[in-house]
Amino acid sequence: MPSRLVLISFFLCLGSGLAHAGGDASAGAQVFKKCGACHTATEPVNRVGPSLMGVVGRPVATFPDYSYSSAMSDFGADGKVWDEDRISEYLLAPKAMVPGTKMSFAGLKKPQDVENVIAYLKSTATN
Repeated sequence: MPSRLVLISFFLCLGSGLAHAGGDASAGAQVFKKCGACHTATEPVNRVGPSLMGVVGRPVATFPDYSYSSAMSDFGADGKVWDEDRISEYLLAPKAMVPGTKMSFAGLKKPQDVENVIAYLKSTATN
């Protein structure tokens, strides 16, 4: 188990700050298809998961009419915001960052995919 934590920590550090390099929104739209069964980023509509439209800069666990897990609500209770670094860390290992989250997705393996998804999410914020 300790080696798993070391590996997760490595990937979290690797992903930290990558989103600031820009990313490719078109490539991110393709990667986001993995998320599309549970989330939308182009409509303010909840699915199995909350809408991710406008998520960059939004306070954690605050999208209207979505029933967040207590783990996610507790995680955001101190006013955390989904900035690029926090989203980057979360997308690499959601359950490591928020133990008990309802999100069953294991995470994206490639930091470049994370960067591209964030670019895509930013591009959909005003749609």
